[in-house]
Amino acid sequence: MNAAHFHLVMNHLPIIIPMIGLLVMLGGLILKSEVIKRTAYAIFIMGAIATVPAFASGEGAEEVLEKMQDVSHKLIHEHEEQAETFALLSYALGVIAIVGLWSNWKKKSFTSMISYLTVVMSLVVLFFAKQTGTSGGEIRHSEIRTEKSGNPSEKKVEKEVDDD
Repeated sequence: MNAAHFHLVMNHLPIIIPMIGLLVMLGGLILKSEVIKRTAYAIFIMGAIATVPAFASGEGAEEVLEKMQDVSHKLIHEHEEQAETFALLSYALGVIAIVGLWSNWKKKSFTSMISYLTVVMSLVVLFFAKQTGTSGGEIRHSEIRTEKSGNPSEKKVEKEVDDD
């Protein structure tokens, strides 16, 4: 397994884990279950932890890809910039989840506020997760690129339509 393969294996976890955490947290809020909310906090913490190897393995993956032909360095740079923002937000969600878990366990007065803040922050994280995941996929999967990122097949289709 090379560095690019390891990055591909690891990078899905920080995207999927917050999705699961959000669903569990919403279940805890709907059912008014503190145990389910604590479980959600633990899931969000695991998501933040999973971000570390996914983010750290990006440089090694970049080195592997730089040796390949037909790889856009512009797309790699855009993905790296988005990954930095996503990683910071994921770590922030992890910290909020730690505070939430602690406040829930200690039955603090602001526990309810933290659970709603966690939901909002998880939605922000998931938005940036989607952006980062898509930009990473665009590096090697031209079929998912938008016209903005230079998908030659879309331009060809537009040209063919215009010719008709």
